[in-house]
Amino acid sequence: MTDVRYPFTAIVGMADLRLGLLLNAVSPAVGGVLVRGEKGTAKSTMVRALAGLLPSIDTVPGCRFSCDPASPDQGCPDGPHASVDGHRRPAHLVELPVGVSEDRIVGSLDLERALAEGVKAYEPGLLAKAHRGVLYIDEVNLLQDHVVDLLLDAAAMGRSYVEREGVSVRHAARFLLVGTMNPEEGELRPQLLDRFGLTVEIAATREPDERAEVVRRRLAYDADPDGFAARFAAEERELAERITAARELLPSVVLTDVALRQITAVCAAFEVDGMRADIVMARTAIALAAWEGRTEVNEQDVRKAAQLALPHRRRRNPFDAPGLDEEQLDRTLDEHSEGPEDPDGGGPDGDGGGAPEPQGDAPDGSTAAEEPAGEPELPSQAQGGGTKAPVATAGEPYRTRLFKVPGTGKGAQGRRSPAETDGGHTIRSRRPQGQLSRLHLSATLQAAAPHQAARGRDSRALVLRKDDFREQVRQGRESNLVLFVVDASGSMAARQRMTAVKGAVLSLLMDAYQRRDKIGMITFRGSGAELALPPTSSVEVGAARLEQLPTGGRTPLAAGLLRAHETLRVERMRDPHRRPLLVVVTDGRATGGKDALPQAGRAAGLLAAQGVASVVLDCESGHVRLGLAHTLAAQLNASAVTLDDLRAEGVAALVHAHRPSSSSIRKAA
Repeated sequence: MTDVRYPFTAIVGMADLRLGLLLNAVSPAVGGVLVRGEKGTAKSTMVRALAGLLPSIDTVPGCRFSCDPASPDQGCPDGPHASVDGHRRPAHLVELPVGVSEDRIVGSLDLERALAEGVKAYEPGLLAKAHRGVLYIDEVNLLQDHVVDLLLDAAAMGRSYVEREGVSVRHAARFLLVGTMNPEEGELRPQLLDRFGLTVEIAATREPDERAEVVRRRLAYDADPDGFAARFAAEERELAERITAARELLPSVVLTDVALRQITAVCAAFEVDGMRADIVMARTAIALAAWEGRTEVNEQDVRKAAQLALPHRRRRNPFDAPGLDEEQLDRTLDEHSEGPEDPDGGGPDGDGGGAPEPQGDAPDGSTAAEEPAGEPELPSQAQGGGTKAPVATAGEPYRTRLFKVPGTGKGAQGRRSPAETDGGHTIRSRRPQGQLSRLHLSATLQAAAPHQAARGRDSRALVLRKDDFREQVRQGRESNLVLFVVDASGSMAARQRMTAVKGAVLSLLMDAYQRRDKIGMITFRGSGAELALPPTSSVEVGAARLEQLPTGGRTPLAAGLLRAHETLRVERMRDPHRRPLLVVVTDGRATGGKDALPQAGRAAGLLAAQGVASVVLDCESGHVRLGLAHTLAAQLNASAVTLDDLRAEGVAALVHAHRPSSSSIRKAA
């Protein structure tokens, strides 16, 4: 494995990503960049290459927190620092692994020594190492929400805090933050997306000549890394010098009143939440001007800042893709190009230099839930060929009741089923399992009290030993794997009914998103069942697959249940702590032979024997009902909910949530 980085200037294409990274190198206050794109698009290569362009830094010798000798951190845990000559070294690139723990990120305190000996024994984490360098988070969307929030808080405040039972450590943590993600593996939640300054969408080029050049350069690098890097050494030096020059020019850049008005007008026009977007756009526009060697922000800086800072802030619900309407952007900029003194709020025709060419196909933000239920049936878009089956659109989603997995689990933190987690409320104490992290103070004192006389305790001190310490066991909620088994057969294919069924499943998908679950989808129709969506964190993909779901044919219910059994077996091996919740969407009928129903019963019994928590969504309609879905629920040891009940509960929950209080009614009166 070579230590020679792939040159930044050798990367082909991806102009927006290149610019987003360089702007953050010029001004880390921009807030980092989130890179969204398919796998194999050189995201990691470009981030590592950028780190090699950053200027070297001076650090206090022996300081684990990379303090600058010219202005050391007054609160540095390794301080106070005397005036010394600095040690010069390259800026660090710190890569965050997917399964990283909170203690590994912020550092860990030895509570036993802190309480027993009064010593602050602190081991710095990755945030300390990243200070004044680059923090790179690959697959950021796969991290737990509280970990992402912690990282983004540190990036915003420039400091890291470790608090454990009254013992606290604080240190500086200013870094260039870069996150990458593949949207197919699940989106970040809107409140976390908003914390990234910029976002860039990338995809592999479809131009054969460009692809050939990418392969040509990669093969040349693999064959001779040193020689390949030498070919681009002059360009790398020139780019590094330009970054340094832009940093020096940055304090001199002026954000004019016209540019500021355009920034705020654009943010208002796109109805972004809060004021973070306005601030990020302003910082980005200033960095752009400095990068171009100018001391004044112009309209082109504002336009480009909007293209980088706003798309991910336009997401209104979990099934929206980030995007930006370029025409609306141009209109807003033109209307405010002359500043507040223009009585009509607009500038002269042709002002602003014209609109740039569209940057690819921008998503329009529409969702499956926004399509009317009365549209004509469309041919199936599902792959695989064969006869195209009819496709019904989904009805409007609504709020559903909370379904839980019984018992107490130990899965990742979420919002569905009870579990032992790092959050939540304390339910008991236990001896530490590994390093003590969450002290149970009263249990520790109770364990130590009977031994004080034997330990020679005087009236001034409590003597604690390792065996006395107890840690908290907390109960919160976990996320689950919600596996949908959807009947798409002819018995469910009545247009009005399938529209309602898809609306119900879309509602349950929304619920799974809000509760941090993974989801999967199995469909059965015709001659068998298929895993339409392997378990994933991307409910957006689930909604898209649901919308394209064709219907018709026989009802192989047993095949659907057996496929669910096999899918859960595989997932249990991959993630043994994530408990499943099976949601079977069917009217309970089974066709394909006289023993179709008994086979379905045996398959249901197999799932019940393994203790799989299940819910049957009974979609039977009409005046005459056979009750087969309730029979299936009994075989699964599951609860059964009718489509009408689920919809009525959702409406009732929404009415209750929006019902005015008695005090507000009196006030209105």
